[in-house]
Amino acid sequence: MQRQLKISDRFTATMAVVPPPSASDLRRCAILLDIDGTILDFAPSPSQVSVPDGLRPTLTRLEALTEGALALVSGRSIGDIDLIFSPLRLAAIGVHGAEMRAAGDAPVHTRAVPLSEDLKRALAKIADLAPGILVEDKGYSLALHYRQSPASEPSLLGVIGAVCAGFPHEAVEILPGKFVIDVKPVAVTKGEAVDALMQRPPFAGRRPFFIGDDLTDLSVFDIMPKFGGRAYSVGGIAADVDGQFETPEIVRSWLARIAAESLGAAE
Repeated sequence: MQRQLKISDRFTATMAVVPPPSASDLRRCAILLDIDGTILDFAPSPSQVSVPDGLRPTLTRLEALTEGALALVSGRSIGDIDLIFSPLRLAAIGVHGAEMRAAGDAPVHTRAVPLSEDLKRALAKIADLAPGILVEDKGYSLALHYRQSPASEPSLLGVIGAVCAGFPHEAVEILPGKFVIDVKPVAVTKGEAVDALMQRPPFAGRRPFFIGDDLTDLSVFDIMPKFGGRAYSVGGIAADVDGQFETPEIVRSWLARIAAESLGAAE
């Protein structure tokens, strides 16, 4: 069984101002951040991303100011997240909700069954469709990146759908993103995992601020009202968010300003 998530009219051209939280807000809120396209700039391949100077110190300060209620929410595995941001380890949700860690020093809890090796092998062969298609095996999902072959998107979607149809007993979702298509278990989403994270300390009882940039983040945008939270998008605003950033660089500057101003207010 497969399900394909499609881009709809959720993205509009409207822009809203993004107000920074105050120092007192930070003591009562949680900060949830997507990674690629949100706080990190895209690179030709997932392995080529880099963490700009100043971002690790900013995240470290914000984690302290929120008493640990800062989490990275990504399609990447938590192991990959830790490698990118090393030596910093934060609370995290990985593989679109298949993995969760409530604190940097806590164990990783798995929340899904990995895709079968047969399905992953069949999907990996699709990389031969065109030069520049890259395969990323995340265990619980498999991603096909086509940033270096953007014209292949329509045929790539069709072939992925056909391959998944050949595995009717696998309950999977085809999840298009920015120059990437993920095949993942249908039962897990970023939003469902964030909902679970918000029930655990130090996140429980706090007001979340979430920033994301893609179709894969819509499920998190949708649950922010449940917690009285705020949702912000990057590079193209979603219909129900509270504001928009144009680029990851602007997001990083916004976070750095909050960290600096709140740190000063706390001293």
